[in-house]
Amino acid sequence: MKQNFQNQIKHSSEQKYQAELERLKEQDQHRKPAGWQLSAYAVRSFILGDAKLDIQKKFYGDDALVDRALVTLMGNQGLMLVGEPGTAKSMLSELFSAAISANSQLTIQGTAGTTEDHIKYSWNYALLLSEGPTDKSLIPSPLFYAMKNGQIARFEEITRCPPEIQDVLVSLLSEKQMMIPEMGQDFSLQATQGFNIIATANLRDRGVHEMSAALKRRFNFETVKPIRDQKFEIELVGLQLKNQLADLYSEIQVRPEVIELLVTIFNELRTGQSLQGATLKTPDAVMSTAEAVNIAHAAGLQAIYLSDGKLKAEHLAQQLIGVVFKDNPDDAKRLRYYLDTVVKERARKDADWKSFYEASREF
Repeated sequence: MKQNFQNQIKHSSEQKYQAELERLKEQDQHRKPAGWQLSAYAVRSFILGDAKLDIQKKFYGDDALVDRALVTLMGNQGLMLVGEPGTAKSMLSELFSAAISANSQLTIQGTAGTTEDHIKYSWNYALLLSEGPTDKSLIPSPLFYAMKNGQIARFEEITRCPPEIQDVLVSLLSEKQMMIPEMGQDFSLQATQGFNIIATANLRDRGVHEMSAALKRRFNFETVKPIRDQKFEIELVGLQLKNQLADLYSEIQVRPEVIELLVTIFNELRTGQSLQGATLKTPDAVMSTAEAVNIAHAAGLQAIYLSDGKLKAEHLAQQLIGVVFKDNPDDAKRLRYYLDTVVKERARKDADWKSFYEASREF
């Protein structure tokens, strides 16, 4: 049993989809916005897929959201993607950046410790003392690079930053320039055409509504919603599982019924309602499609390396309960209620649900 180590390395979108981007660039006959490597039509095709050019679909959500986002990125406002955890906000921002700028790596990760230096620039203090404030001693931030080169900067989890740090962006988005007073009172970096910012925010993070009114006006907000079509979600989880396991996928047996069971559980706990109409308490744990894929992937590895290569409902139960519900006592109670009512009833009639229920009783 061998696995290519390179399959485990996460490549940026511009690396992973290099052939697709080159194909789109060759075929692109539409007008390109200033500073963009592709037209808005081509960027849309890159994200939503184009069968004629053999471009795979990468974002499974609201197609109209992609169109609105493109219009925003061509304008003066930044783009703010908000939503529940696991709704592909970061992936979408990376895809936009890769297609528009051929660079998705100009990223600032928002945390409680993010400072103004992380957003703008800092200094090499050894060179600063010896040579003074020069281009050589200045350490540019990813956003600095984006402004200088006319590219997209990504600001992940912006609402985790203190409000006063968030507001550093107000003047940058308004004036499209960055003042560098250490180099002289009037010295500034003027943004090159093509520059813009895509920020993401988690709706569950406290503080997402604490952005200043001034900063909110500089962004156009788009909500990335969970997938609501269960049949489509089943298909998507199965496809993503195949992609994640890569070369190992040939060594595992995956029955559609097992994937359907997983997606049904996630869908019911996410919406707070069983397929039969029973009301359930939704857990605080993330019950997104992305998390379902993670559980399926972990269960798949368990089936390959610790079992007979058959993905079973009991593997899903062990991963779901051991990973998602391990920390929050209230979530454990909500899950136990779900298991003892909805799942137990199904276990009487279906072998997969019975396997899942029996495995879950061990936790």
